[in-house]
Amino acid sequence: MTESLYEQLGGEAAVNAAVDIFYRRVLNDYRINRFFDNVDMEEQAAKQKAFLTMAFGGPNNYTGADMRQAHAKLVKKGLDDSHFDAVMEHLSGTLEELNLPQDLIGQVAAIAESTREDVLGR
Repeated sequence: MTESLYEQLGGEAAVNAAVDIFYRRVLNDYRINRFFDNVDMEEQAAKQKAFLTMAFGGPNNYTGADMRQAHAKLVKKGLDDSHFDAVMEHLSGTLEELNLPQDLIGQVAAIAESTREDVLGR
């Protein structure tokens, strides 16, 4: 039986570590950190962990909004491709920091990239 991407990444511990590193990087990036002003980052990280767990084939406990709905307010604040690209840069950088193999990083990047149109409301 083939392991899910979630299992290949290292399961809950790996997703938790990745989300923590990812948001540390994002919040230190002047290009995109303004989109997180007044956001409860503990709650945001919990939602992101649940979403990524589901997206990677792990247990589905995600109860948040869909990508289009969740990002609609940010699109009104100017969220565009340059911001999405910055997020992708931090996602890949996070996974590299965790020493994940390039093929798994590529799979994660492909999943994240598949959300671009919905995130940007197109």
